[in-house]
Amino acid sequence: MSFVNFEQQGAVAILTINRPEALNALNSQVLSDLDEAITKVEASDDIHAVVLTGAGRSFVAGADIGEMKGFSAVDGKKFGVHGGGVFLRLENLSKPVIAAVNGFALGGGCELSMACDIRIASEKAKFGQPEVGLGITPGFGGTQRLPRIVGISKAMELILTAKVINAAEAERIGLVSAVYPPEELMGKAMELANAICANAPIAVAESKRCIRMGMQTDIATGSAFEAEAFGVTCGTEDKNEGMGAFLEKRAEKHFQNK
Repeated sequence: MSFVNFEQQGAVAILTINRPEALNALNSQVLSDLDEAITKVEASDDIHAVVLTGAGRSFVAGADIGEMKGFSAVDGKKFGVHGGGVFLRLENLSKPVIAAVNGFALGGGCELSMACDIRIASEKAKFGQPEVGLGITPGFGGTQRLPRIVGISKAMELILTAKVINAAEAERIGLVSAVYPPEELMGKAMELANAICANAPIAVAESKRCIRMGMQTDIATGSAFEAEAFGVTCGTEDKNEGMGAFLEKRAEKHFQNK
């Protein structure tokens, strides 16, 4: 994985897009490296949450325009399918993913952040989908995730004007959960990840699954997913440990992911 650094701190995997000389722009190799990192995270029983960030002064400044410039219609579709597939894998990863957006999150970078479960940002972060100004559409899920997150009207405004917004505006419209000084961003991301890891992993994974599936269907079907997940978690050893700790009034819990 030449363009994605993989580090593990406790139960948290830290994935860093590492192509700072190109502001971490997404080319085919970066996407393949990210896909490989997702596979590694999914396969590890010791990882319960992920923090995704970018090296240098950018999260991801977009897809690689130098690579895309020569694309035919067929090439463009293949690239969209590749990137969109990787982002769907990230979105459907059983472990929660926190985007720590440290700088530019434009085009494919904004789309990458939106495929994560929680987004927090540095005060220096910038967000936008500037593709129409380049003669193309968003290609990695921007037209689908942005309206789901911020609503249709605001998503139309941002995509159709190619407007770039700052971190404060991103927080105001609900694109990010919180904004921090740059030097505090990774510490806050790790604090959030560790708070997630303190809970029962199966319950966390099932809760994420229900939210993701429920956002794509009607409330009756979503409620059925939730009832199924509730039943699954009631059959776990971790449920016995969590409820036992509550009834015994003890703070410490020893979840085993079982």
